[in-house]
Amino acid sequence: MMNAIDRVIGFFNPVAGLRRQVARQMMARAYEAASGADGWKPRRAGASANADHLGDAQKVRVKARALAQNVPYIARGLQVLVSSTIGTGIEPIFLAKRNPERYKDLWTQWAPQADADGVFDIYGIQAAAYRAMELDGEVLIRRRMRRHEDKMSVPMQLQVLEADYIDTAKQGNVAGGGRIVNGIEYDAIGKVRAYWLHQSHPGDLSMVAGKIGSVSVPARDIIHLYNPTRPGQGRGISRLAPIINRARDLMLYEDAELARKNLESRLGLVASGDLGEMRNHENPPVVPDVATPTDLGPLPSGGITQLPAGMNLTQIDPKAPPGFVDYMKLSLHLVAAGWGIPYESMTGDMREVNFSSARIRNIEFRRDCEQMQWLVLIPVMLNRIARWFIEACELAGLINQPEYAVDWSTPRWDYVNPQQDVTAELRAIEGGLLSPSEALRRRGYKPEQVFAEMGRDLESMKKSGALDLMQFFKNGQPAQTPETPPA
Repeated sequence: MMNAIDRVIGFFNPVAGLRRQVARQMMARAYEAASGADGWKPRRAGASANADHLGDAQKVRVKARALAQNVPYIARGLQVLVSSTIGTGIEPIFLAKRNPERYKDLWTQWAPQADADGVFDIYGIQAAAYRAMELDGEVLIRRRMRRHEDKMSVPMQLQVLEADYIDTAKQGNVAGGGRIVNGIEYDAIGKVRAYWLHQSHPGDLSMVAGKIGSVSVPARDIIHLYNPTRPGQGRGISRLAPIINRARDLMLYEDAELARKNLESRLGLVASGDLGEMRNHENPPVVPDVATPTDLGPLPSGGITQLPAGMNLTQIDPKAPPGFVDYMKLSLHLVAAGWGIPYESMTGDMREVNFSSARIRNIEFRRDCEQMQWLVLIPVMLNRIARWFIEACELAGLINQPEYAVDWSTPRWDYVNPQQDVTAELRAIEGGLLSPSEALRRRGYKPEQVFAEMGRDLESMKKSGALDLMQFFKNGQPAQTPETPPA
């Protein structure tokens, strides 16, 4: 729409008026979301990922921990993530060309000794580190080398440290062109060089406020596990960040509803009139005071009580507002969606689940977990741990000419309907629509390794006679073997 100034200019100078109108149209926003007319002003607009972390991460971390400690469905959802992504542990498959069984045997001996705190084995460390990463946004795993007199099968242990150990107050430039950002030291080209860590947890009661120092730990001895969501992000934010406020508000709503239910289950009366002859036997006689409500005691059960003349009683009868269950379900659905967890798994509510919906949601959740396994946990944490392990074996003289090739076996996924799923895969293979290798890859296996293992199993079963026994159980008669000619 042309305003009065445009119309005047257009009357005396049509060309100038047209140019002004075109310029105004070009300046109009193509995206309504960019308009400031709605009054929405995002906080810390234009800040970097590291600036956002410095301002918000610690508060978000504290609130996320409080929810996991006090809200049942948040605690359950966190456990669902850990059990689905880590399970009983992601196991290594050593691909060394020379004596791979030696690596496997050493790993089996070292696994129960892996925790520097003496609590977990190596698979428990995986679960503890992943849990801390999802809850706090990040976690540290520190390599601790051991001496010969410690008498360990492999002279190395791992220590899981919470994100609080990083000295966030460390900021600024360092010699050689490097800089420290949020407690992490980078060299001149932006590569992580060291981590500034507190020697004890800052929240320990034994620590004296204001006297907590930090030391520089080389990056080669630290695994910093987090899932960045922005380019250039140096530290992680809790996965619960988008749902913290909603989960907290829902918790307060539940408390308010519980308080209302408590009042609703009781019979309350308000007395008005002459109270001079009324008293509570546990308190002194009543002195009427219209400014201060007076406790007249509990209501007797099963009796008839005479009231003073002129007294009126009014019953307190709170009404139950409708829609509590529907609002709770909607809010829990939003919490589960924002967290990336199936609603049924987080709440245990299976009333509206059928086979199709369970299968679709399970497939989506499985893809999310596999993405976390293969894009974050394996390259950032597990490959580093395997390399540390092989280096420690070489240092102790347990392995000569080490080979660092390793693959990982993730937890097996259960089918929603195993019989139908397996039958469908077998028919697709028979019809040429699916190769055996692709079917194995979909299950998370390496076809070459599976075929090689099947060949070794077949040879072992032939030598031991187990193959003939299995054929007897299947067909009801022993396998036909060629007769041995007489000597």
